[in-house]
Amino acid sequence: MDLSFFIIRFLVGGSIIVGVTYLALQVDPKYGGILAAAPITTMLAFLFTYSESGVATSRELLISMFWFAIPTILFILVLWLLMARYPVLPSLGGAFLFWLVAVVAMNRVLAGL
Repeated sequence: MDLSFFIIRFLVGGSIIVGVTYLALQVDPKYGGILAAAPITTMLAFLFTYSESGVATSRELLISMFWFAIPTILFILVLWLLMARYPVLPSLGGAFLFWLVAVVAMNRVLAGL
């Protein structure tokens, strides 16, 4: 992999995080959420994978993204629920642990298919 290509990917990904944070803090958290939930990262990951590996690997990536979006949605829900009762760091830890368990469970389910 070319170093300049790696740097471009790093800068694009970082720009998305900065954009989400800026929108959430300076404009409206709703717009930060829209940008965070937008398929920008998915599109970029797909395009970068496609440009390096072609259709077969890209299709495998996309179906994995589809199935593993479920644990991510659960992470968001659990974090939202935990933050109503606990400080942010324990809430993040609990939500991440829940996400990790969900990923392992989803991986086992998919391995059985």
